Amino acid sequence: MSERKDETTAIVHGSGNVFHDLGITLTAEDELKIAVAREIVRIINLRGYTQKHVASIFGTDQAKVSQIVRGKLTGHSVERLLKYLLALGINVDVHLSEAHRKRDDGFHAGTVKVHPALAACG
Repeated sequence: MSERKDETTAIVHGSGNVFHDLGITLTAEDELKIAVAREIVRIINLRGYTQKHVASIFGTDQAKVSQIVRGKLTGHSVERLLKYLLALGINVDVHLSEAHRKRDDGFHAGTVKVHPALAACG
């Protein structure tokens, strides 16, 4: 993060990753869950769906949809969230590649990178 001060207010530019900026370390699974949930919420909002309607699409109850919308992802597996994306008619494209970053113990560490759709999904 870079910091700049004007006459009255300190302006801090974020890295683009709020968790990193707050010093929160996420597992690769957590990063994937957050990215998939963010896409689910984006589609719900874009299409103007109610949580009740989405629950019927997912075959679950409105409370679980509400949890996702509010970012409460405990109890939601990556697999379940991906099934929800598929139920919304969103294609999931998985690309695997060799990791090049080494951990402190000398082993390679994989990362998760999600590329959201460029065009609106509606």
